[in-house]
Amino acid sequence: MDGLIIESVQDYETCLEFVRSYLPHLQPKIQLYQGKEPLFEAYGVELEIERALGHKIWLKSGGYIVIDQTEALVAVDVNTGRFVGKRNPEETILQTNLEAIKEIVYQLRLRNIGGIIIIDFIDMEREESREKVYNALLNALRSDRSRTRISKISELGLVEMTRKRVRESLGRVICRPCPYCDGSGTIKSAATICYEILREIRRAAATSQKRRKILVRLHPIVADLLLEEEGGFLESLEQEFQKQIIVKGDYDLHEEQYEVMLLS
Repeated sequence: MDGLIIESVQDYETCLEFVRSYLPHLQPKIQLYQGKEPLFEAYGVELEIERALGHKIWLKSGGYIVIDQTEALVAVDVNTGRFVGKRNPEETILQTNLEAIKEIVYQLRLRNIGGIIIIDFIDMEREESREKVYNALLNALRSDRSRTRISKISELGLVEMTRKRVRESLGRVICRPCPYCDGSGTIKSAATICYEILREIRRAAATSQKRRKILVRLHPIVADLLLEEEGGFLESLEQEFQKQIIVKGDYDLHEEQYEVMLLS
């Protein structure tokens, strides 16, 4: 540890009191921050947090890596992106893969990622290039305190590795699953929801001959599509079942949520 910089005077004094009693050799490393701008901004912590939560991380050359964390494993994909490099495509690919290694190892430590990790390097034709990338990855991981095991690069450019999980990853500590997609990363399209609603209207209409109205509550985005794109089909349902269909948009509903109710 190089030092501990504290913005709060009260917390600074509390820490000093503690180290004087138990760790006196650390006392010179405790510093009170007196800058004008916020501490996290002054040392670029906010920027690093954003990088640690981002899906895509750009490399200086113009290439990028994509990190996808799932319950089973973490997938890391390397891409050349905007990097065209030299005339020799193999050299461009090798340079991008080597640059990506430094960022991947840094991100694994920064995000505290553990468990099974699959790295998809850009395909390299020469065995010599694959060996260079493999050795560079081995060397980069030597400074990692967490125990790691890695396999040789396959012909498809894949590396399987494990990293000892010490505690929860940074993303799981400071984030929560999206309430819309529940962590899946996707939700159904408005068109898909429209067709589900139309099928539900048909089922509801067929269950009762006495009730003459059907109320559909749904998100306004889906309601607009239903009325504009499927307005003709709604009219045909009204004629078929002799019932009035009322469509009501409600922003309180999730885009995938809807209610189909029979009214007297």
